[in-house]
Amino acid sequence: MNAIVIQQAGGPEVLELQTRPRPGPGPGQVLLRVAAAGVNRPDVFMRQGKYAGANDAAGLVPGLEVAGHVEACGPDVSRWQPGDAVCALLSEGGYAEYVVVEAGHCLPVPAGLSLTEAASLPETAFTVWHNVFQRGHLQPGETLLVHGGSSGIGVLAVQLAHALGSRVAATAGSAEKCAAVARLGADIVVNYKEEDFEKVVAAAGGADVVLDMIGGDYTPKNLRLLRDDGRLVFINAMQGAQAEFNALDVMRRRLTITGSTLRPRSAGFKAALAREVERHVWPVVAAGGLRPVIERTFPLAEATEAHRLMESSSHIGKIVLLME
Repeated sequence: MNAIVIQQAGGPEVLELQTRPRPGPGPGQVLLRVAAAGVNRPDVFMRQGKYAGANDAAGLVPGLEVAGHVEACGPDVSRWQPGDAVCALLSEGGYAEYVVVEAGHCLPVPAGLSLTEAASLPETAFTVWHNVFQRGHLQPGETLLVHGGSSGIGVLAVQLAHALGSRVAATAGSAEKCAAVARLGADIVVNYKEEDFEKVVAAAGGADVVLDMIGGDYTPKNLRLLRDDGRLVFINAMQGAQAEFNALDVMRRRLTITGSTLRPRSAGFKAALAREVERHVWPVVAAGGLRPVIERTFPLAEATEAHRLMESSSHIGKIVLLME
């Protein structure tokens, strides 16, 4: 089978199309014939040797989410049958024509979606549901602030929070991106290159939950924006992991600071999260309240160009690789 392999930690040019043996499923696993694979920011960190649990990038096949058809089932698999159309969350390996997946990490392709669209959902849906709704405890009527509202994570978070009855504020870096995020349901959109997001969101009443992938000097601003009992949830720290804030203010206003990384979590945790996503997020997709937004697709052999586009941050929504 064809697969994209990281030759060594480095830039997009270290991604190489290679031929590898087709894997086989073990107990509790399925073999998927991949139709499409989502490209995500953690894939870039994996390629650079910086992603949690993947410090040695050489020889790895990146890719955290795919969609395709079940080719074969290992022992102890009861739900899936060969031919079933599924999408799945992976720890790695998605940039390949075949991949072995834990059966519990697969979800049915939502009705009305293509395999290309379905491939763009698992990593973002799992991340958003766990961090915004399980860790952040966002409730209907509360306000969510999403940084990077035009990213893959941001696009899904804005739509899902809006569909489930929350008010949404978001930041984005251009007029085009801001307009796109507003169309997805954001009530307040701030071009962070032209305005101070803290002033704009504070004037609108602040936020109950902040989903942050920026870190750095955003951290004290995020904390000041939170209402009493507010929750700041980190899923990345692209501008730095270190920050200063007023601990007494956190205590006085009963703020919660939390965050998570998904890849190192146990197989059981991810299977339980998959069930929650299917129960709570998939009905929103089926009802039309959440639609994948795909900026561009690339053939598998052009994974290098897909990574260059990801690193440019010029895209809106997701980038997807297609198998030939």
